[in-house]
Amino acid sequence: MKNKVPLSFTVNGEEVDLYISPNRTLLEVLREELELTGTKESCGEGVCGSCTVLCDGVPVRSCLTLALEMEGREITTVEGLGAHGHPDPLQQSFIDHGAVQCGFCTPGMLMSVKGLLKRNPAPTEEDIRRGISGNICRCTGYAKIVEAVLAVTMGSGRNSTGG
Repeated sequence: MKNKVPLSFTVNGEEVDLYISPNRTLLEVLREELELTGTKESCGEGVCGSCTVLCDGVPVRSCLTLALEMEGREITTVEGLGAHGHPDPLQQSFIDHGAVQCGFCTPGMLMSVKGLLKRNPAPTEEDIRRGISGNICRCTGYAKIVEAVLAVTMGSGRNSTGG
């Protein structure tokens, strides 16, 4: 374990203990060490939002975050939102409202929205647009994404979003 240091944190509700190189990003550790490939890598510069995960409930760009900064923290990835066959209400609303097209931005978009809803469970359309402003979607034009979020927050989705 030459040049590796310990890292202990929680990912999707499970304690994780690893030895990693100090220069590894959270994105690299999630995808390569933990095989959680729902978090996408696109720009590698924190611009597109595809790599967004929640750190203690707050959206962060995992491509810019050193994994060692996560010591003792709680990370939630898109894999932590719902279970196979039982999607999170927000995920289901994205499907129901056609907010998923190519799907590449979807994991980061969902995590940004989850962070927004944790801070503000009843956002306005403007709040939602501001909350996803760091996430680039080249397919949807954002209208369907906003509709999907509003449907969940106003109770016309299948369920409420929970926390």
